[in-house]
Amino acid sequence: MLLLLLIGVLTGLTTVLFGFGGGFVTVPVIMWVELAAGGDAGRVAVATSAVVMVTGAAVATLATPRDVLGRLRGRGPLLVLLGAGGAAGAAAALHLPARIASVGFVVYLAVTIIDVLVRPGFLRPAASTDRRARAIPDVLGFPIGTIAAFLGVGGSVMTVPLLRRSGLAMSLATALANPLTLAVSVPAMVVFLTANAAALPDGMLMVGAVDASAAALLLLGAIPTIILLRRRPPRIPDRVHAWTYLALLVAAAAAMLPRVL
Repeated sequence: MLLLLLIGVLTGLTTVLFGFGGGFVTVPVIMWVELAAGGDAGRVAVATSAVVMVTGAAVATLATPRDVLGRLRGRGPLLVLLGAGGAAGAAAALHLPARIASVGFVVYLAVTIIDVLVRPGFLRPAASTDRRARAIPDVLGFPIGTIAAFLGVGGSVMTVPLLRRSGLAMSLATALANPLTLAVSVPAMVVFLTANAAALPDGMLMVGAVDASAAALLLLGAIPTIILLRRRPPRIPDRVHAWTYLALLVAAAAAMLPRVL
């Protein structure tokens, strides 16, 4: 219980500072917590992550300044496609072997880590940036939503690098990642909550494929942290912000690696 509460605090911290919504933090942790679930551990981790992400991203979005959220004005098609992809990805997570999602989680993080290190635009400025182009074209909404919900990463691991390469500061890119994560994770959460309950040992409070007791403990630590940091946001130099984002991706991939080997 104490571990989940502390991880909840970390989830709240990463939601505000990095736009992760909690997914990339909660999936590795719940995978370790749910060891008794055996082959269903990965599925339960992804499903529980969706609930944590919805709540965390919602609280963070409500506290985001309106002028920042205004950057999403006119992006209805993108949000709809993100949601449709989120539902599709959640359905896939329920029906495909859980190991596929677990391995995919590590592979995707590894690809993202290499991408932000090698390609300019994230850690270092790009030679040129076409600011007239949309950072995230509408057509990418469905594949982003599908992959994010299937892997349990919430979308921010995909959207923050794209927003960053469009010329946005890390503070803006991570703030916008929360409403985008919300668009993905709400439909995914509905799918997971209405699924058949996983066959887990007694003592776990399951709602559909979600471990409700773990989700509650994580949110108990996350929500106060989000509210506090939104009221008094820390000022982080942009370059430090970007490198810390990368370091957290590496830590999450390293935490999951023993579970997929």
